[in-house]
Amino acid sequence: MYMFFRKLVEIFFLHIKYKATVLNRENIPNLKGGFIVACNHQSYSDPPVLAGVFKGHFSFMAKSELFKNKIFARIIKQCGAFPVVRGAKDTGALDRAVEDIKKNRIFIIFPEGTRSKDGKLARAKSGVAVIAGTADAPVVPVCIMYAPDGKKRHCTIAVGKMIPKEEIAIEDMNDRKQIKRASSKIMEDISILQKQICEEYHIAVPGSEDVL
Repeated sequence: MYMFFRKLVEIFFLHIKYKATVLNRENIPNLKGGFIVACNHQSYSDPPVLAGVFKGHFSFMAKSELFKNKIFARIIKQCGAFPVVRGAKDTGALDRAVEDIKKNRIFIIFPEGTRSKDGKLARAKSGVAVIAGTADAPVVPVCIMYAPDGKKRHCTIAVGKMIPKEEIAIEDMNDRKQIKRASSKIMEDISILQKQICEEYHIAVPGSEDVL
């Protein structure tokens, strides 16, 4: 039932709602789970779009407010969502993320913590590094841009090379420098992917006036 529902999500979001283009398909891991997908955040469509690109069982955090509507809550739970209290140190949500990764799920996270209205990338919060370090999991960086070619119903997804867990390992979770180093590495890779998309369509990187 899950895989049937996931296939419907893929068809709707990658072929009907958006005409999606996936760059660097060779970087999509031939794995069913046990890793993290870290992506910039632009739209509520981001999780289902990513679910259409990667194959496997998914897990991702969603702000607790989205679970107030019982019908909607049931739908997103079927997609692998679980609630997180934003603005608070929600250790339960972090523990759930680590647990799901160890259960061989694909954990989707948006390191910036919130959606970007103008497409500019923000600094990563510590969560992505803490989860990756605690779960001892590799990270696949991804960048999504909507209508980069001027077509309203188009989106492009660029998939980066998997970052080995050794490159973002954290020996001491109380060491802020180690956490910042790991999270910065992930966002740097997402930034490179964003530039690749902009070069593909000869458009300016969000926040810059220079056309690539």
